[in-house]
Amino acid sequence: MKKQPWTSRIGLIVTYLILLSMVGVTLFPILWIIGASLNPGTSLFSSSMIPEKATVKHYVWLFTSPDSHYFSWYANTLKISLINASLSVLLTAGTAYAFSRYKFAGRKHGLITFLLLQMFPPTMAMVAFYVLLNMVNLLDTHLGLILIYAGTQIPFNTWLVKGYFDTIPRGLDEAAKLDGAGHNTIFFRIMLPLAKPIIAVVALFNFIGPMADFLLPQIILTSPENQTLAVGLFGFINEQFGQNFTRFAAGSVLIALPIAAFFLFLQRYFVSGLAAGATKG
Repeated sequence: MKKQPWTSRIGLIVTYLILLSMVGVTLFPILWIIGASLNPGTSLFSSSMIPEKATVKHYVWLFTSPDSHYFSWYANTLKISLINASLSVLLTAGTAYAFSRYKFAGRKHGLITFLLLQMFPPTMAMVAFYVLLNMVNLLDTHLGLILIYAGTQIPFNTWLVKGYFDTIPRGLDEAAKLDGAGHNTIFFRIMLPLAKPIIAVVALFNFIGPMADFLLPQIILTSPENQTLAVGLFGFINEQFGQNFTRFAAGSVLIALPIAAFFLFLQRYFVSGLAAGATKG
């Protein structure tokens, strides 16, 4: 068996060292915040990664204390994230399908408009969002927040999904039409199943967004019972709770659980290919 040259072995070692360093950089803040959540005090600083007198009292406090609204914040965030992900998938897939498969007046200009809208961050329209929701009596409601989330993501997601739809052979559409399939049948039974990988990406992005967003819910949701996790956890590090960073750390750790579960649930779609979907069966 021919041995690899020493230059190849060195290159392989360097590659593994870079990968290990990236893993270390990624895991360090995660382990640090977990260790901070187990700190019995209120400070984030500790002499070791895992405190010697580790405790889970902060996690217990989040769900048992009458002063904590963590459970309602958690429920609000999950509801908004799930509805936003579902609504965004339906709106984006339908819009992208129309731009990908149909020819109509204003199609080209519509795509250019979507492209230009991506240049402006949603934070530029915060005042307009506030005034608009106030005019339609949706201020301080989860519905108003969901509509803004889903609407502002349409331009970017449409370009993303349209590019994937364009790679699906049009011959599948034509064959289905010859068999008597209508537009709805082609969309729901042919296009969407073949586009599961990109649909999963859109669903994941739009699920994660509300989980971590702070600015928009802070402006729109004014009632404590309607707040999301990001806004509620901010109260743990201000004067209201005496800057209790360890409770903030415990609450932050639990945010990662639904995100990880949602990612694992959709992971099988990320690796499925277009060719496999088109020829299956």
